[in-house]
Amino acid sequence: MRTKEHYEISRNLHKAEGNLAYILDVFGDEIAQREGYKEVDGMDAIHFYIVNKFKWLPSVVKAMSSQDLRFILSEEMSGWTTPEDAR
Repeated sequence: MRTKEHYEISRNLHKAEGNLAYILDVFGDEIAQREGYKEVDGMDAIHFYIVNKFKWLPSVVKAMSSQDLRFILSEEMSGWTTPEDAR
């Protein structure tokens, strides 16, 4: 049986993963605006952008983990901050 400390660590880990996923989703809005997308935002914009940039199949891109997507976009996200409205 896990201890209270283990549960707290687990909760904090899942919170951090959720926050990272949220930040990636918000960055998708930035990409959509920058690229002039009219129909996609958030994670759909992330997927659409990577498909177009690297000519990868949508099924391949959509199967990627958030961690892999962040890695692919790490240079583009460098220096970017979450907009105030999204904080």
